[in-house]
Amino acid sequence: MPYTLPKLPYDYNALEPHMDEETLRIHHDKHHQSYVDGLNKAMEALDKARKNSDFAMIKHYERELAFHGSGHILHTLFWENLTPAGKDKPNGDLLKQIEKDFGSYEAFKAQFTQAAIAVEGSGWVILVYHPMLCRLDILQCEKHQNLTVWGSQPILILDVWEHAYYLKHQNKRPEYIQDFWKICNWDKAEARFTHCCKCQ
Repeated sequence: MPYTLPKLPYDYNALEPHMDEETLRIHHDKHHQSYVDGLNKAMEALDKARKNSDFAMIKHYERELAFHGSGHILHTLFWENLTPAGKDKPNGDLLKQIEKDFGSYEAFKAQFTQAAIAVEGSGWVILVYHPMLCRLDILQCEKHQNLTVWGSQPILILDVWEHAYYLKHQNKRPEYIQDFWKICNWDKAEARFTHCCKCQ
């Protein structure tokens, strides 16, 4: 079964004025779709290589799998991290873990914001939980798959590729990040954290 583009969990204009409808349509319908298509193409090529025992292009298609597969997964999680009904901060166990690992919610938010601003070129900033380390951390993920840590579980994800914000914010990435905090879906982040803790 080929992978398909998931529907957004809200209308295209639901995140305005913080994220505009035109950007959301292009980002979801065009950019995310391209990663789904690239993932399917890589999977088909790898399946054909296995059947024919022809691995001359194995490095290329495994790299394509990592890039497009990660792009598809991160975008899917990113859409879920946005909501028209954003709230200021998380509650419960996730907030306690943030305070434990970062000192305070404000310290976490400042670090996450600066990490997002500092991503070189195209990429993401991700609040992750390390089950083996039993702690939260913030990762910069360049492209879709570089600078990651094995076993990390994404909790909160922000896309800082320029196509995510350029129509509305132009080159003002810090303004885009500030708008992100207003539509951040902490309920989803809390659910992911709870799930990670149960699976340990």
